[in-house]
Amino acid sequence: MGRIAYVNGQFVRHGEAVVHIEDRGYQLADAVYEVWALFGGKLADAEGHFARLERSLSELRIPMPMSRQALTIVLREAVRRNRVSEGLLYLQVGRGVAPRGHAFPDQPTAPSVVITVSAVDRTAAEAKAAKGVKVITTPEDRWGRCDIKTVGLLPNALAKQAAKEQGAAEAWFVDELGLVTEGASSNAWIIDGDGVVRTRDTNANILRGVTRHTLLDVLHDEGLKFEERPFTPDEAVAAKEAFITGAGSLVLPVIAVNNRPVGDGKVGPVAMKLRRLYIERAKATAV
Repeated sequence: MGRIAYVNGQFVRHGEAVVHIEDRGYQLADAVYEVWALFGGKLADAEGHFARLERSLSELRIPMPMSRQALTIVLREAVRRNRVSEGLLYLQVGRGVAPRGHAFPDQPTAPSVVITVSAVDRTAAEAKAAKGVKVITTPEDRWGRCDIKTVGLLPNALAKQAAKEQGAAEAWFVDELGLVTEGASSNAWIIDGDGVVRTRDTNANILRGVTRHTLLDVLHDEGLKFEERPFTPDEAVAAKEAFITGAGSLVLPVIAVNNRPVGDGKVGPVAMKLRRLYIERAKATAV
């Protein structure tokens, strides 16, 4: 059976899924999205993703397309129809279809809803984590509301392409003070020379990562020292370890920044331990 997508109330073949040409998400990036990791066919960090979805929609004054309970049923049905156990679920909710204009439509529009599901090779993902990845840095050039998870991701896409062309897996944005904000599709972390786990605070222009939030609980339970304190690319290179977090990457060790090795240039034990502990918690709490 081929892939199945959900588009505005209907499940359709993935290759036949379409949205209206005047959908505001398509024309104006007037939409938000969420990505859930799937473990055993269940949604990881479900509460965090629903809460962030509701907040993002509220910030853009887009109504929830349905109740959280109803949306959960639709998400689970999308997973079931795609027969995916280990993977990712993508949800996009936009303002809807209206004649093109920058201001909101005068008449209320029904929100657009798109859901797709894709499989992930967990064995390959673990091999990638065990090897570690490289990141590059790029000037922070995104808009000032990165706390809203909108589909307006052109700067992120350009940063990812630059990383790809340089043999890296991720790009870290660096602000005017020379401090790392976050990755193009992940939160950025280091374990400094004192063994303190550090990441940027959410008062900065970064996304409130759901995986990030769950990992904070893991750090607390493990009694590890943690600070929401920014760091520079040079501090990342001088650190014992570095890693990124996100629904797609989970907890992924970083071994080089701009082709400069982090620490000894090898995957560190703490990052791999945190990856294992995060996955265990995600599996245990998935719904």
